[in-house]
Amino acid sequence: MAFFVVNDALVKLASAQVPTAQLIFLRGLVTTSLLLAATLLMGQWRPMLALRSRTVWARAALDTVATFAYLTALFHLPLGLATAIVLASPLFLALMARMLLNERIERLRWWLIGLGFVGVLLVVQPATEGFNAFALLCLGATALQAGRDLSTRMVPTQVPSLLITLFTVGTVTVASAGWTWSTGTWVQPDGHHWILLLAAGACLAGAHQLLTLSMRAGDMSVIGLFRYSGLLFALLLGYLVWGDLPNLLAWIGIGLIVVAGVTMLHRERARARAALDAALD
Repeated sequence: MAFFVVNDALVKLASAQVPTAQLIFLRGLVTTSLLLAATLLMGQWRPMLALRSRTVWARAALDTVATFAYLTALFHLPLGLATAIVLASPLFLALMARMLLNERIERLRWWLIGLGFVGVLLVVQPATEGFNAFALLCLGATALQAGRDLSTRMVPTQVPSLLITLFTVGTVTVASAGWTWSTGTWVQPDGHHWILLLAAGACLAGAHQLLTLSMRAGDMSVIGLFRYSGLLFALLLGYLVWGDLPNLLAWIGIGLIVVAGVTMLHRERARARAALDAALD
């Protein structure tokens, strides 16, 4: 989440002069190049494994459609409202994990996920009049993102995580190239823009790889809660870069997010310790 937020901040700094579609395309070129180099250097370049996996293609397709649906909605919604809707992803993820993977979710965990979401709403403080057709589109994009994360668990274990990430990012890059071409606009980036895009691409590559690894190995309803931590990183960067400070309601929301996250971590750690003690006995 830290990598994702830093990537967003860098892209925001570059977006004043470069169009959105072009930013996504150029950043995608950087990210895809880095992931391809890492895949080759680590000996994980086995493209036929990914090409033959329907779940790899399904994940890439879900991520591409979710990206464009979210951006289309974002152009017609306040940023706070769109952010609040997207952070409902853990709720979709927990529901999908329960229905499709039969993961057990205890009652307290449901309460903690809900508590975290209430905290998010207090931080972003969305305006109710902003709900319209584009809000529903954003909600659909959020469900698609949850489906993308869920599909990660269904990819065959022999497909390297780097390869999964590479195919996903590459698909979005190709699609954004078509979007850029359809707009008919192109702004020549200067050296400053390229520095921002190179750094953003590196952060995005790291973020996607870490997300892929965590989704393949961890409890999805627990991992989903950590999306809320992105707000904490965003608040810190917002203060350091733009001098933004949250109001009282936002601080209360941050407190709820922290309480929910720490409680979840404590329970999972206690459960893991109990399971280890039982195994040793």
